[in-house]
Amino acid sequence: MSFIKTFIEQETTRRRDFLLASAYGLVGAAAATSGLPALAQGPKPPVAWSYRDRNNPYWHAIVSGGESFIESVGMKKSELVHLLNNGSSEKSLSDIKAFLSKTGGKCAIACDANDAPNCRPVVESCAKAGAFVSTIWNKPDDLHPWDFGDNWVSHMSWSDEGPAEQTARTLFAAMGGKGAIVGVGGIASNNPAIERKAGLMKALKDFPGIELLDYQPADWATQKANEVMQGFLTRYGKKITGVFCANDSMAYGVLEALRAEGRKLPVVGYDGNPEATDLVIKGEMLATVFTNPHWGGGISAALAYHAAIGTFKPSKEPKAHREFYGPSIIVTQKEAAAFKAKYIQSTPKYNWNDFWGPTTGQIKYKAA
Repeated sequence: MSFIKTFIEQETTRRRDFLLASAYGLVGAAAATSGLPALAQGPKPPVAWSYRDRNNPYWHAIVSGGESFIESVGMKKSELVHLLNNGSSEKSLSDIKAFLSKTGGKCAIACDANDAPNCRPVVESCAKAGAFVSTIWNKPDDLHPWDFGDNWVSHMSWSDEGPAEQTARTLFAAMGGKGAIVGVGGIASNNPAIERKAGLMKALKDFPGIELLDYQPADWATQKANEVMQGFLTRYGKKITGVFCANDSMAYGVLEALRAEGRKLPVVGYDGNPEATDLVIKGEMLATVFTNPHWGGGISAALAYHAAIGTFKPSKEPKAHREFYGPSIIVTQKEAAAFKAKYIQSTPKYNWNDFWGPTTGQIKYKAA
């Protein structure tokens, strides 16, 4: 599992660079427009993807999908503009504003706002500039694309509670329905972090023999998850008999902490990353959940682009085409090899003009 050490080393370096930038006042200030990549010229609008970090396999797959779409409309892969926020909502917003300024709003943007509160200023900025934006994952429940006419094209999320509940049940079954677990979660204000924890809690109701010792956020990061798990091991020791992780990258940090202590415990993750899939095949992880990030990244860029060039008018579409769930696949050892062959060793060919084909219905909100 040497790749886990590499993950941790990369995250430590990125965190150090980010802190140094903060110390010199470089983080959070509006990015100088001259610092953005050269933009596409001609009738095709520039397209940007705003996301956390390409070193993370999930986000690499997201942006690879964006690049695949870009190439499908005759642009070069290098023409996709990457707006990396390194987990900073402030930087996410400032970079998007800089991109809007440089393009005069004549652009298409795909974006994960990093956390739910940041979605409002992002879409308000895009609407004010006349740009077209498609978002994924994070937004407040009371904020909707149809409130912004055509400019906020769409929002895609994934129904995480159900799949997370299934992975938790897989974990509990492997533990024989008894024992004690710890949980490692994402950024507390993230919609997926909230839903995945809710799925765990729902599963726990049917397993009275399973005790939840503690649940702590690790912000989706391998390094922080490693530190959180070390703390759990110090505090609870051998009382821990299983671990629930809200994403694969954090599971890697957990596995490294367990390895350092000479322990092997059942662990579940989420995202269906290639490395996690291999760990499931080897039996070192029990399960993960694949949300097809390649398709999600490509179709988000496609929706924003086609709205920008007038292929369709978002405000004329039904609400199920403005807010929708993306597809999910539970991956356990039984189906991991076939899953790897289909989605990792090769990439299915997608029709980027089929905007809503693989979606699984309109987003539903729980009553307050």
